[in-house]
Amino acid sequence: MSDFLGPDCTADVCQDNTATRLNFDFEDAGNPGGAAVRIGVIASIAHRTPPISYGPWEQVASTLAEGFVARGHDVTLFATANSITAGRLIARVAEGYEEAAGVDAKVGEALHLGEAFARAGEFDIMVNHFDFMPLSYSRLVDTPVVTTIHGFSSEAIVAVYAAYDDIAHYVAISDADRHPSLTYDATIYHGIDTGAFTFSPEASDSLLFLGRIHPDKGTHRAIEVARRAGRPLVIAGIIQDRAYFTEQVEPHLDQTTVTYVGAVGPDERDRLLGSARALLHLIDFAEPFGLAVVESLATGTPVIAAPLGSMPELIRDGVTGFLVADDDAAVAAVEQVSGLDRQVCRDDAVSRFSADRMVQDHLDLLAGIVAG
Repeated sequence: MSDFLGPDCTADVCQDNTATRLNFDFEDAGNPGGAAVRIGVIASIAHRTPPISYGPWEQVASTLAEGFVARGHDVTLFATANSITAGRLIARVAEGYEEAAGVDAKVGEALHLGEAFARAGEFDIMVNHFDFMPLSYSRLVDTPVVTTIHGFSSEAIVAVYAAYDDIAHYVAISDADRHPSLTYDATIYHGIDTGAFTFSPEASDSLLFLGRIHPDKGTHRAIEVARRAGRPLVIAGIIQDRAYFTEQVEPHLDQTTVTYVGAVGPDERDRLLGSARALLHLIDFAEPFGLAVVESLATGTPVIAAPLGSMPELIRDGVTGFLVADDDAAVAAVEQVSGLDRQVCRDDAVSRFSADRMVQDHLDLLAGIVAG
């Protein structure tokens, strides 16, 4: 299969995948409230949808698409050709540009978005999980476009969002990430398939870092806190900053006190989260949302995090984890987490961060826009 697919391949490039139902535990498998809505879901093409290991935007797009299908809606997913969905899959790129050599990101994005908006008339509404680029097409079509803003990579891109603020429907993923110059239709927290995470009432002595290995994510801080607390640390995730890994992470790896296991798939992710004493999430930036945080809570594992960005919205301080101002407080919190109820962590994740809740919040929003 070539990296870029010709126009004759777009409609059925993954025909076999349209019969595949992902294992999401949605409460309502029908659409008793009204007629099916024709929804186009635009995923990122950096990774497969759903991702094999890393790919938070693709994971959210997948969860929504499968949830819409489960409720009886007519769903078309625009994603890479190796993606899997119970809806209709349309692809112009064989594999994610972060996962396959020879895929030019800009060329792939142009083909991907051009295909999606050429078909805009086939939908009642389009759901954008591709950042700001699709907005540049939105004035050219009559179909309303709902854009989830997964954070701002720089202040510069706010100008694009502002340029389309008059016609756009923006969704924030946390109140902390709302930009004061933009108008939002809603804040909708991400949801996860909580059934895919195994509740673990008991924990080991090990601490866990799970996420991108990058200075912003605080991998070096997790190493220092674990050392001072006298607890082993497991590090899992993709290496996003190779120089940082080489200089500040790799010298501490001894496969005993500090272990790096690389990027992990769903099963290993579940096992690592459930067996940890706590997840260390000592970020150094205002994170818009933290999927690893709610995934950790879904296994019953509390989270020790810096109180930045969305963290105060996700973590109930002293109940499902601790918000710590510095490394001293983090070290103290490592000992205090044994006093937290892991069942409460699990229950909080199920009630506040389930895929079912996220899907329903989106459908409520979409229904109002379509009706209007």
